[in-house]
Amino acid sequence: MPDPFAADLRGRVQAQLDAEIARQQRHLDEMGPDVADLIDAISSLVRGGKRLRAAFAYWGWRAGGGEDGHVPVALASAMELFQAAALLHDDVMDDSDTRRGAPAAHRALAAAHAQRGWRGDADRFGLSGAILAGNLCLDWCDDLVVRSGLPADRLAAAWEVLERMRTQLMAGQFIDVVESMQPWSAADGAERVERARRVLRYKSAKYSVEHPLLIGAAAAGASPATREALSRHGLALGEAFQLRDDLLGVFGDPDETGKPAGDDLREGKRTVLVARAWLAADVAQRAWLEEHLGDPELDDTQVARFRELLTSTGAVAEVEAEITRLVDASRAALDEVAGLPGSRPEAVEALAELVELATARTA
Repeated sequence: MPDPFAADLRGRVQAQLDAEIARQQRHLDEMGPDVADLIDAISSLVRGGKRLRAAFAYWGWRAGGGEDGHVPVALASAMELFQAAALLHDDVMDDSDTRRGAPAAHRALAAAHAQRGWRGDADRFGLSGAILAGNLCLDWCDDLVVRSGLPADRLAAAWEVLERMRTQLMAGQFIDVVESMQPWSAADGAERVERARRVLRYKSAKYSVEHPLLIGAAAAGASPATREALSRHGLALGEAFQLRDDLLGVFGDPDETGKPAGDDLREGKRTVLVARAWLAADVAQRAWLEEHLGDPELDDTQVARFRELLTSTGAVAEVEAEITRLVDASRAALDEVAGLPGSRPEAVEALAELVELATARTA
């Protein structure tokens, strides 16, 4: 299998991001040093991560017939800025303390406020700064796509997918909040699993894999058949990717995930994993789950009990089986891409390798 980050894609994306931040900094120079906190928050965040969304955009372009060059790297870098915006806002909404093993942006900004002895509420300052930094990332994502060098018709095709990605992610974030706030009686039985799957699809799966793939493919002028097969490949893989992430959120090693073990449980995430456990649990187990899910003071002993409950109810095994089914579906769709006219073997092989990376059992 080829390395999907061959030709130093990670390095090229980082160089593009550094250049974009420097370009945007010039717009801010006249405003003085007070805005440096915003730039620092963004710069720190875009220096980490797996670059999976960048890789999907790049190989979507190549699968659609595009050649290597500046354009796919610009599109790939735009996906990283979009991801940064999502993470900045997500950490605010989830009240997360860490991101990638370091303080989340709103926590770092609050700490800076306190260290400087400023007036007012340090936490409110941190939240405000992180939200605004996320908004800047959204703006800069758009700027990179517009200035990528695409001809007008290709830009319009890519922009249509970008619009859908932005709109569905924001609404997906909201339905995640809605689900976490509703009483347990709001859904019952299999409906609870389907509602959890809806959140998974629109909050994560589409913007993590399917939409970056389609932005690259549309920009390259891919045929409708190629785009349709890539869409099915990306959606199935995106759902498998998020299911794996949900498992890691409970069972993963904090040194690898960059977040404390059990954070998803403390945040009250009603994931497919949790929904399946609730569905299979007895009355006493359901009562304990409902009482403790979303408790910010959940300790290691309670996290261990959650792990035992999730395992003993068969929820972990069911999610693992679903990941396998989705990965198989994503590979079948990729096989269809490989059989279409104009197929690029190197792109199909790189996307096949990304399947393994996206669903690995480690972070």
